[in-house]
Amino acid sequence: MADIDFDRVIAIAVEGGALAMRDWKLGEKADKTWEKSPGQIVSDADLAVDGFLRTELEKLLPSAGWLSEETHIDHSGAGDELTWVVDPIDGTKDFVAGKIGWCVSVALVQNEAPIFGILVAPAKGEIWVAKAGHKSEVNGRTLVASACQQFEGCRVPTEGLPPEINLVPVPKPNSIALRMAMVADDRADFVASTRWGHEWDIAAAHVIAAEAGASVSNALGEKLVYNGTHGKALGVLCCAQDIYDDAVQRIGHYATENGASH
Repeated sequence: MADIDFDRVIAIAVEGGALAMRDWKLGEKADKTWEKSPGQIVSDADLAVDGFLRTELEKLLPSAGWLSEETHIDHSGAGDELTWVVDPIDGTKDFVAGKIGWCVSVALVQNEAPIFGILVAPAKGEIWVAKAGHKSEVNGRTLVASACQQFEGCRVPTEGLPPEINLVPVPKPNSIALRMAMVADDRADFVASTRWGHEWDIAAAHVIAAEAGASVSNALGEKLVYNGTHGKALGVLCCAQDIYDDAVQRIGHYATENGASH
């Protein structure tokens, strides 16, 4: 890690965010979008940012592998010691709708674990950075994760909850990475997905949340392993440490059902 210019990684991610902003306007729907599969929106900006990031990051670290949402994935390199795991625009639905809940997500994975992560959310004016074994920051401010002590009444980013569920809704960005970052900054207490998802959605946010003091795992409470053979994870759980065991018990059976059907 000592030979990697992490300041340059941050600068590259910030440049990627600026590139995305050329195609984004608050409250306006983006042009040049389509569905790459049913319900999966992509835009010209996704592809432009992806190409820029790959070019610049490969210059910086030519030996590293590459795993990205928008670039063809060759899993023959699975297990490479160093791999960039990138989502050029996480939260594309918010991006194309002119909302602010999206970010550029860049992680460096070593030996199946993220060792560096950055989220650039230019529409929100936020830059989140963390290195394994060091503190997490947003805009230079040290992050301290949620210290919530009970699951009932905890804050969860959502667009609405049934009245019988005793949780407190807080604003939900479309980007799951930004939702995990909310836990890292004590803006939320609990974030979870119980369905199969992709490593690039969560890798950078994982190290940011973990170094801030949050608990992070898959939805079954198992260690997340990155740069695997299929680039997927069985959900994600990111929450305050004191409610982690309770959270696993409450969501684990949903993940088991989804995992069995994979």
